[in-house]
Amino acid sequence: MAERPRTVAIVQSCYIPWKGYFDLMHSADLFVIYDDVQYTRRDWRNRNRIKTRDGVQWLTIPVEVKGHYHSPIREIRVSDADWGARHLARLRHAYARAPFLDAYASALEDLYLKTDTTLLSEINYRFLSTLARLLSIPTPLTWSHDYRLVEGRTERLLDLCLQTGARRYLSGPSARAYLDEGLFKREGIDVVYADYSGYPEYPQLFPPFDHGVSILDLLLNVGPDAPRYMKSFGHGCPLVTSDAER
Repeated sequence: MAERPRTVAIVQSCYIPWKGYFDLMHSADLFVIYDDVQYTRRDWRNRNRIKTRDGVQWLTIPVEVKGHYHSPIREIRVSDADWGARHLARLRHAYARAPFLDAYASALEDLYLKTDTTLLSEINYRFLSTLARLLSIPTPLTWSHDYRLVEGRTERLLDLCLQTGARRYLSGPSARAYLDEGLFKREGIDVVYADYSGYPEYPQLFPPFDHGVSILDLLLNVGPDAPRYMKSFGHGCPLVTSDAER
């Protein structure tokens, strides 16, 4: 049997992202947190959505943005030390009726109350690595700033793939709009895109159902059964179509 090509995903640092982010992580052999790109305001870097009795609401980590409009994500710092306690309180209130709130209470308290860094990307890393462990995702996480970084949008991604020994680059579907696949092809690297359609619904509080919320919603509602409602664990539609089927 031929050896499966080494698949690498390179994705920006995000706060408690949705299930698709973790499906991308689980589908890769190596996951690079891409925090050397410019921080974008009102984006997923420091906020995400949760379900509440009053509808979908944002949880936002306050950050210092004045004078940092062109700074990379890895340099952005939190501006309020009490954000963690507030977010934990809101989660406890919103998910008071969720079946698995108590089961994950200790992990959430550790994440929200024992963070000793003010750097946003390091905070996100703590959440990403812990949530990946709770989902039984073994993919190693690395930082983009641990590698050589070249100029050019596609060129930088390609060079990161070359440095990590990738034979397959796994990307979110929005990258189709800008990625120069020809550069990858010349280096013998296949480009594949995640397909986020066809996710099954799970028992979720406060209908109507919404797929576009934080992974915490899935974990708190179904607990250890969370992988059953994700695509990369072999249930239902696959996250990535095989090269032969493209």
